[in-house]
Amino acid sequence: MRTLLLLDPMMRQLYSRLTARFYSMASVQSWKLFFVPKLRRIAEFLASQGITTAGNLLYGFLCVRLLPISDYAEYAVVFGFLGTLTVLMDIGISSSLLPLIGERVGDSQLIADYVASLRQLSHWLYIAAIPVVAVAYPFLVHRQRWNLRTVAVMVAILLVAGWSARVSGAYGAALIVRRDHSFWYRVQMIASLGTLSLLGAIWSLHWFNAFSAILINVAGIVFTASAYFIRAHRLLGVVGRPSKEKRKAIVHLAMPTMPNTLFYAFQGQASMLLITWFGSSMAVAGLGALGRLNRVFILLAQMNPLLIEPYFAKLPAPRLKRNYLGLLALEACFCLIVTAAAARAPELFLWVLGPRYADLRFEVLLLIAAASMGHLCEVLWTVNTARRFVYWWNGAITIFYTLAVEIAFVWKVDLSTVRAVLAMSLVTGLGILIVNVLSGIYGFVHGPRATIIASAEQRPEPV
Repeated sequence: MRTLLLLDPMMRQLYSRLTARFYSMASVQSWKLFFVPKLRRIAEFLASQGITTAGNLLYGFLCVRLLPISDYAEYAVVFGFLGTLTVLMDIGISSSLLPLIGERVGDSQLIADYVASLRQLSHWLYIAAIPVVAVAYPFLVHRQRWNLRTVAVMVAILLVAGWSARVSGAYGAALIVRRDHSFWYRVQMIASLGTLSLLGAIWSLHWFNAFSAILINVAGIVFTASAYFIRAHRLLGVVGRPSKEKRKAIVHLAMPTMPNTLFYAFQGQASMLLITWFGSSMAVAGLGALGRLNRVFILLAQMNPLLIEPYFAKLPAPRLKRNYLGLLALEACFCLIVTAAAARAPELFLWVLGPRYADLRFEVLLLIAAASMGHLCEVLWTVNTARRFVYWWNGAITIFYTLAVEIAFVWKVDLSTVRAVLAMSLVTGLGILIVNVLSGIYGFVHGPRATIIASAEQRPEPV
């Protein structure tokens, strides 16, 4: 055959074309095998989480429009403080589950043992958080002149919601590790549409106020936590055994990020905390209403633990840099487009908030610009954590810079206005974004942080 090809130019040309076509078809098939599963996963995410996000957005904007300014101030402060409490009771330990499991997603006993160890750490954190909430929340809101019964009920709600969010984080992480995305999505969708339906029912009965709005939202949090807890136990099918070794591995991996996470627990809600302390109920409500516009990034943010972190955690090293830069470029383009829209047409954003907040035009631009930087920070943080690009200096620089900015603003600027607080958030976000970029660069140059278990496995045995 080879001799005939050499003798006959036409046969040789035909053979070359057939060979080229074969390799072309093989290449197309390989691309299909690579992209089709990922596109299906993204389509499932967009369909399920799109409905969930739309329900949550509608619920939040209805609260902005239907609640009086004083009632919405109460609602905004409770959930602002809950955001801080949720981070304090996690301090980054949930995000360590996926990097520690790695590619051993089929080992149910290993996952259950890590979840049990994580849960044990969560119990200790919750016990430590109870007195903090009981003292800190009344102190924070005492200038708002809310009565003692109102504040006491808010503290009780925060403790219930905080514990439920912690359960949801731990067992939701187990579902993500086992790639049970369909159930994860479905629970979120039911909770979103359920709270929206409850809002409609309560409003039709003329019972809608600050506390009913808060309790409806908390009901959704409790439902999600219960569903994840039950599903994780059924999915793993084994009883987890906590151990000192696994607790140490979780803490060791999370330790470099803990100072930054602890700081972020307050920094993430610094604007709301500061304006609650310095400002009036009207300023608190205005900042809380504008904060609803952050939800424009929520669908992309939810991709971080569900799609981006698992993908980058198992991505081969030769393909990491290209994917890292490509993701960052896409996210940055989206943020620039949204920020430009806020600059050119702020009324598009203010329309959903209603006429009470129509004069916050420049504040919309500040809010969206700060939220864009925050979103880019979250993406970088997710990828850096998945690749174990976590180092002590990252948290130290972030804390030092943020404290310096906030001290300067408290000293020199009147933080009783929405505009001043948002300007502080914008300056802070810019610095934190730069630090996260530098952390990624350092990771590529010097490599990821080793875990205790990985180090032990690589250590040679004594002769």
